[in-house]
Amino acid sequence: MGNNKDTWREYDAGELMKKATHFVPTKVDQGEADSFLTEQLKPEVLESAAKVSGYPLALNLHEGYDHSYYFIASFIEEHLRFHANYLSH
Repeated sequence: MGNNKDTWREYDAGELMKKATHFVPTKVDQGEADSFLTEQLKPEVLESAAKVSGYPLALNLHEGYDHSYYFIASFIEEHLRFHANYLSH
């Protein structure tokens, strides 16, 4: 996306969530042992953005999980059920 960080904001989930006017409930599960957690993923930023706009966010941090296939496999069914509930209306 180039070197201009202002351009990045147009695609940043936290920035988009802060400005949202149409809300679709969102579920995020994150492993607390993820090596990308503090430098790149920053779930606290997303949580803060949701509070600004009142966006319905279910953020769940899971101790002992990282960014692996095992983590995804452990929680994918919950995500499919959660999103199917809102996408089917």
